[in-house]
Amino acid sequence: MPRQQAAPRGKGSLKVNKHIMGRLARYIFKMYGIHLIIVLVCILASVLCSLQGTMFMQNLIDDYITPMVEAHSVDFGPLLAAIGRVAGFYALGVVCAFLYNFIMAQVTQGTLRALRDEMFVHMEELPIRYFDTHQHGDIMSIYTNDIDALRQMISQSIPQMVNSGVTVIGVIVCMIRLSIPLTLVTLGMVAIMLLVTKFLAGNSGKYFGKQQRNLGRVNGNIEEMMNGQKVVKVFCHEEEAIEKFNALNDELFDSAYQANMYSNMLGPANAQIGNVSYVIVAVVGGILAIGGFGGFTLGGLASFLTFNKSLNMPIMQVSQQLNFIVMAMAGAERVFGLLDEKPEDDEGYVTLVNAKEENGQIVETSERTGMWAWKHYHQADGTTSYVKLEGDVVFDDVDFAYEPGKTVLHNIKMFATPGQKIAFVGATGAGKTTITNLINRFYDIADGKIRYDGININKIKKDDLRHSLGIVLQDTHLFTGTVADNIRYGKLDATDEEVHAAAKLANADSFIHKLPNGYDTVLTGDGANLSQGQRQLLAIARAAIADPPVLILDEATSSIDTRTEKIVQDGMDKLMAGRTTFVIAHRLSTIRNSDCIMVLDQGRIIERGNHDELIAEGGKYYQLYTGKIVNA
Repeated sequence: MPRQQAAPRGKGSLKVNKHIMGRLARYIFKMYGIHLIIVLVCILASVLCSLQGTMFMQNLIDDYITPMVEAHSVDFGPLLAAIGRVAGFYALGVVCAFLYNFIMAQVTQGTLRALRDEMFVHMEELPIRYFDTHQHGDIMSIYTNDIDALRQMISQSIPQMVNSGVTVIGVIVCMIRLSIPLTLVTLGMVAIMLLVTKFLAGNSGKYFGKQQRNLGRVNGNIEEMMNGQKVVKVFCHEEEAIEKFNALNDELFDSAYQANMYSNMLGPANAQIGNVSYVIVAVVGGILAIGGFGGFTLGGLASFLTFNKSLNMPIMQVSQQLNFIVMAMAGAERVFGLLDEKPEDDEGYVTLVNAKEENGQIVETSERTGMWAWKHYHQADGTTSYVKLEGDVVFDDVDFAYEPGKTVLHNIKMFATPGQKIAFVGATGAGKTTITNLINRFYDIADGKIRYDGININKIKKDDLRHSLGIVLQDTHLFTGTVADNIRYGKLDATDEEVHAAAKLANADSFIHKLPNGYDTVLTGDGANLSQGQRQLLAIARAAIADPPVLILDEATSSIDTRTEKIVQDGMDKLMAGRTTFVIAHRLSTIRNSDCIMVLDQGRIIERGNHDELIAEGGKYYQLYTGKIVNA
């Protein structure tokens, strides 16, 4: 199924972000509720300690400095004692500030760790369809860029917003106590500041949302180009690749430019409004203090001017943090979007168990005996029955569509008895790989039934179904780790002897011994230091060690040269012996000995039979095998 660009989620609007913010807040509070309460208490204490120091300025001038100047006194004892008390409060404020920042670091990293864990666990539960329709680089961007945006917001923006909010309330209360007229003047300038902030922050928020989505697209394109770099160079497609990247990069530039332009305007604009507010308050306050209106003093003016700056500062900080919050909300929307993806349905209840025969009856055992059975619990009467796993697979009138209304398989009828080798041939897109994807339920059928040992596969738990299947895909994937670890991926508890035996069966043992550290050679970058054929041999060995009753070989020898193919074929024949095997092959010489060959065309089985029968018919298979065109 072709991979499509993921549709953008949301529009970066403030309304959506408020909803996401509430969800994120509940997520954090569920894990760190006590920590957040302590942080809030520390912020309150820190702000109150700072406010009392500013209020003390009035007492310092009116109650200490002015009387000492007028009395020509040199007794600094009371003044020093008062300053000492204020210093104590400031010290307490510093301790509280350090404590809440320390706690927020723990809350931040703990939350991000939990989100990454939950995303990865949920991602492992998603159906193959999700990965077929979303760029892998875009998914990676959620784990990196979007999570990092949340880090900035949780660790800095949220504490700063709370601190600023508490500071604003405390400052306004103190200002009212000092002078109501000057408070009204200050609040009038604050209103202007808020209007400017709303306009600039609203625009920056819209573009920050676009920036996050465009960043995901750029990362997806880079990942795609890195994986396909050989193809790009083979077809001299560098210029076209650069043009496509430049177009995506220009979109990212435009959204990032607009977002940061509005964002960078916020600070200077609010700073200048704050300076104007300070000047107006200084002029009006000076008149009130000199005239003695309402008992307003020079000490009160000094405190009020400090509060004026203190009020402007948190508002400017809030306006600056809004940008990070909006960007983080765009990231959080994508994070929760991944978490909200519907996991793979599994309504199955039949499980796979180790079994053995006692007195002609199949019984379950905890030991690995090499015999498997399907365990069926009958809820109606509370009994349990066992069916021996034989590898009998039947397709009964199966229809399938990747998208509704676009059927790609039509009325597929076939059966594979235990030990049979069934081959699928046909042009690209005929539906060969789709059939094998239905056997292991990577996708669910639209109509008809697929039975495995007489059991509808919808009743079998997907994990157990897939444990019974060994698959060698056309696109081999090797993990970072040793050669032995990659083979052992098919059976995690396999001994070294079993690993070596599987490698010998796939004829991979000889080239493994030539590697620098043999089976302990570390593979990285999807086995980039191996040839494509060697990687395919390891994939075959990985399937061999699993020792499954049913094998699916999707072009398993497509990347192996003709000479190596003859060597591998013996190993493959040994691997397939006694097992039901489904083989997809374009190289028809590899399937001549199949028990039954299915010829597919446009999602339909048009011919079936063994090699000799199909050659004698002189139909589509004859054309594919001989390259001759038969006149109708």
